[in-house]
Amino acid sequence: MAIIVKEERCPQNHLCPAMRVCPVDAIHQAGYSAPTVDLAVCISCGKCVRACPMGAFQVVASLDPAS
Repeated sequence: MAIIVKEERCPQNHLCPAMRVCPVDAIHQAGYSAPTVDLAVCISCGKCVRACPMGAFQVVASLDPAS
C-alpha cells in the first residue's frame, strides 16, 4: 500500500495542511507546488488522506505495475 498525490486535485495555492498531520514528516512541498510523499519514510497511516479537503492524497495498492 502506498499514498500518492493526485496533482490535478491539488489547487497548489497554499501550504499543504497534510504536512502538519504527518507523524513521520514524509510530506514535502516546495513553495505552493503540489506536495510529494517520501515513500521510503511514509508509514501509510492515512492521516494525510483525511487532512486534505481536496482529496489529493490517495491510497493505492501498489506503485509497481507488476503487482
